[in-house]
Amino acid sequence: MSAAVDAREAGRRVEEVLDALAADGSRESCAAAEELVRVLMEFYGAGLARIVERLGAGPVTALADDELVASLFSLHGLHPEDVHTRIARALARSGDRVEQVGFDESTGVLRLRPAPAAAGGCGCGSGAGGGAQDVEDTLACFAPEVTGIEMEPAPAPEPPLLQIGVRPHSPARVP
Repeated sequence: MSAAVDAREAGRRVEEVLDALAADGSRESCAAAEELVRVLMEFYGAGLARIVERLGAGPVTALADDELVASLFSLHGLHPEDVHTRIARALARSGDRVEQVGFDESTGVLRLRPAPAAAGGCGCGSGAGGGAQDVEDTLACFAPEVTGIEMEPAPAPEPPLLQIGVRPHSPARVP
């Protein structure tokens, strides 16, 4: 069996190779490389579609929790979950405590803000999670439709609740 493949690293590596070709290669070489990637994607996508078709919904849904498999399903339009479900899954897995404000399907822009529990913190900058890159990497695996992220400021914290109550009743004092 082949060594484990990191979907995030594989995506980065493809981009690096294509960028290097664009920077150093001729226009024809770049076009040929992009065409090669496109043809291989179509080939592997068709094979994956046939596997998904023959397996059926149960096994496919069970496989969709794996980052590499989810990435392949999403890349080829075969993921059994809709984009909003996959975005929620990615945000839950990313380690950053953020909440979704909205997603514009026409532009691919996802609006996020720090979750209320994450917004407080101690002010030392040591909040939970792996940072914006972790969120972007996780979204790339589960929801490649997200092409950009806009962070909104954290909501203002709620003022502390001041509770006013009646003192416990004490027995009457006799003078």
